[in-house]
Amino acid sequence: MNNLINEPDAERLIFGLRDTGYNVRTAVADIIDNSIAHKADQINVEIVLRNDGRKLVYFGDNGEGMDADGIYKAMRYGAPERENPESLGKFGLGLKTASSSVCLKFTLISRKAASQKLAKLAWDLEHVATQKRWEMLQEPVSVTEQEMFDELCGAQGTLVIWENCDRILMKDYAPGSTKEKSAINRLAESLDKHLSLVYHRFLDKADNRERDVDILINQTKVVRWNPFYPERSEQVLSEIKQTLVVELPDGSEGSVHIRAWILPHRDDMTKEEEKIHARISNRAQGFYVYREGRLIQDGSWMDVFGANEPHTSLLRIEFEFGHELDDAFRIDVKKSRILFHPELEDGLRELLQPVYREAGSRYRRQNRAKANAYSIDHSSANKNIAETGNASKPQVTSVDPATQSAIVANNMGPKIRLRTAVQSNVNPDAIYVEAVESITNGELWQPALRSPGNTGHVPAVLLNKHHDFYQKIYKRAAANGYAVEGMDLLLWAFAVAEQNNTNEELEPIFEDIRNEISNNLRKLLRNVPDPEPGETAAEEES
Repeated sequence: MNNLINEPDAERLIFGLRDTGYNVRTAVADIIDNSIAHKADQINVEIVLRNDGRKLVYFGDNGEGMDADGIYKAMRYGAPERENPESLGKFGLGLKTASSSVCLKFTLISRKAASQKLAKLAWDLEHVATQKRWEMLQEPVSVTEQEMFDELCGAQGTLVIWENCDRILMKDYAPGSTKEKSAINRLAESLDKHLSLVYHRFLDKADNRERDVDILINQTKVVRWNPFYPERSEQVLSEIKQTLVVELPDGSEGSVHIRAWILPHRDDMTKEEEKIHARISNRAQGFYVYREGRLIQDGSWMDVFGANEPHTSLLRIEFEFGHELDDAFRIDVKKSRILFHPELEDGLRELLQPVYREAGSRYRRQNRAKANAYSIDHSSANKNIAETGNASKPQVTSVDPATQSAIVANNMGPKIRLRTAVQSNVNPDAIYVEAVESITNGELWQPALRSPGNTGHVPAVLLNKHHDFYQKIYKRAAANGYAVEGMDLLLWAFAVAEQNNTNEELEPIFEDIRNEISNNLRKLLRNVPDPEPGETAAEEES
């Protein structure tokens, strides 16, 4: 029943497959996957810009190569499955869809030995549109193609050529212009950076997990970039937790391997380390997913945790699996994205929650240590309070620094004993309001009695530098002197009102109120991030 054969429209489909989500970087990586699958250990990428604006890309490898029949099969849309299931190839579409996403004509030239004649086939999308059928071109090997094969492949291997590259640049430039040449140079740099990450295990001679491969772009070697910076980072997931069992749709099981790396804080690195070796950024945190040693996804929490946050920017998760789990992770055609099953998301969230919190804590501690090196100016509040003699406050009769207590006259009576911080020989400019690091019970503020000498103590307030309110609100408010002064005056008024309306019986109640307010503020500010470096006025001025 031939009327049931319903072949796709050649022109519509071959042009439609140009838009499967590739960009130039992922398309280049897909071609390199084929070279690695064919056991090449040297892969050359040459990007050529002709004076008339024509742009070509050559991929040459010294792999095992193909004969004419092998080329024919490789150029078929939906090529036969490779004998080696561990191959980086997956659907038999990569060569075609990756190439056509960038160019209108792509050619495959190969041989298995120097004694063989070069075999060649090409897809020309415009030819398919004209003929309205799936017809490849069988053209003779040109002198230029022979020379490029000899140069980039050697005695045997495979050469892929992209021609009529209408999508290789994001913008159109005057053909052969300086701007176009600069754009091609930027593209080469972008490819170098991308490939240095995707294939870093293959490029690293010291990494025994994958065989060694050299990749060159315009005759310059790509240098591996390991996103986990193991020379300086700490792997924080215990060995017993580094293997997970994943169930496949057919009920069988496979294993994934996972490691969690916390990188050094940028303040503990040189500028070179930060920008070149670690590449610290908000986007770079999250999962780095490997299939058969090749990176396929990076820098996302993949719904295991929420959006990328600055405080977890030091955490990177190494997640790797083999080809046997492709169906479990629903890998896409480009091999650039996987999906976690909801149950796996829950398991990963439970497994990684402690290291996620630890990474955030380390980031905050480092940022706060740096932030605390910059002082907030409380002098306006101190001056205002000193000049306001009619504020209601207790009168201090005597103090006892040894027992941290005092006798005062307040609204509760003339001889009220208070347990309170008693501090002498204080900087006169910080008598009434000062931020300190000595408050360890979690309260935002504490009342005190202070003096620039040993007598004449006056009511004051101490602010806890470590409390979230001081770190997240005060630090940001430092750019506005009135905001800081306003908060200082408010907390001084609270502290003094407590001193003026308490006695030994009421002291625990006021302490409980202070503690409850401080705890509630901490909860309310839990999702407010710490100020980033350079965000506070004190830091900017320095």
